[in-house]
Amino acid sequence: MRRFVGPVGAVVLGVTALIAVLIAVGVAGCSRTTEGSPVGTGPTGEEPTFPTPRPTRTTPPTTTPPPDTGTATPSPRGEVLRPQNGYVFIETKSGQTRCQLSADEVGCEAPFHDPPEVDGVPANGVNITADGAVRWVVGNLGAIPAVTLDYRTYSALGWTIEATRDGTRFTNDRTGHGMFVAVEGVETF
Repeated sequence: MRRFVGPVGAVVLGVTALIAVLIAVGVAGCSRTTEGSPVGTGPTGEEPTFPTPRPTRTTPPTTTPPPDTGTATPSPRGEVLRPQNGYVFIETKSGQTRCQLSADEVGCEAPFHDPPEVDGVPANGVNITADGAVRWVVGNLGAIPAVTLDYRTYSALGWTIEATRDGTRFTNDRTGHGMFVAVEGVETF
C-alpha cells in the first residue's frame, strides 16, 4: 500500500473521504417505496372536493363617462361582460352551472341529469363552437373568477347570453349557433 505524504496527500485523502461520505448519504436517502396507503375516488371519475379560494376578477381602471346627452337606448344584447385574458367566466344564479366563454366556443360544467358517457364516465361538461360543433367532456373548470349572472341578457366575446330560471341560452352573434344549458339537459341549435 502506498502512503501519501505532505499537503498533496492530505488533500487527496480528504477528497476521497468526502466522496465516500456523499455516496453513503445519497444511498441512505434514496428509496423506491413511499409509506402510507393509496386513496382514490374509484371508477366514478369524480374530482376530489376541497375548499379553494376563488380568484377575484381584475377590473380595468374606469374613465369618466361622457356627459349624458339625452336618453340612451339600452343594448338589445344586454350588459357586456368584459374578458380576462380572452375569456369570460360565468356562474348561474343557482350556482349549479359554470361556464367559460371565448370568441370561438362556450364550455359549461354542471351536474347534468342522465348525461352521455365519455370513456365510461358520465360527462359533466359540454362545449359548443361558434360553428355549432358539440362535444361532451369530463373535467373541472377549477377556481375560475366567475361572474354570477342574474336572470337577464348579457353579451360577451360575440355571444349573447340569456339567463333564466329554466336555464341559460348561449347564441353566437355571427353564426346563430348555440346551446341552451340546464341540469335537466342541453339543447343545441
